[in-house]
Amino acid sequence: MKFLASFFAANLAIAPAAELNTIPFNTMDGKSQTLADYKGKVVLIVNTASKCGLTKQYEALEALFDKYQKQGLVILAFPCNDFGNQEPGTHEEIAEFCKMKFDVSFPLMAKLHVKGKNQHPLYTKLTGEGGIFPGNVKWNFAKFLINKKGEAIARFEPRQKPDSTEIVAAIE
Repeated sequence: MKFLASFFAANLAIAPAAELNTIPFNTMDGKSQTLADYKGKVVLIVNTASKCGLTKQYEALEALFDKYQKQGLVILAFPCNDFGNQEPGTHEEIAEFCKMKFDVSFPLMAKLHVKGKNQHPLYTKLTGEGGIFPGNVKWNFAKFLINKKGEAIARFEPRQKPDSTEIVAAIE
């Protein structure tokens, strides 16, 4: 219990929803969305890659989604090619891979950059200088949790498994 308390103190924050929820991003089929489209849901944002050592996390993400989607969880996967060219595919190739290999049913968004000069504004707000959780995303499968009010409340590093006690507790 003491571990969880110190973990949450170090990795949780509450950021105002207004700014975060108005930043547009695209779905794989080119439709513009914002986090406001998921108001009233708990959202887990994950930057993903198909050719990464952590790609097997898709399986745990899908299991998490299956378990909690009826209670309002949505997982938004943002494919990203910023780390070692591990997501070189087209949107169609990524979608096919995710469906065939892991039977992913949660939403796959358009590819974007999570760091660097072309960093997407959503990730700038989450991790940029003065962001909610300052500090570059370190690798594929970094996770950010948004509560039902649209507030960013937690950041989890790439190696933290989606079904870990800490992530499940934060979702619940």
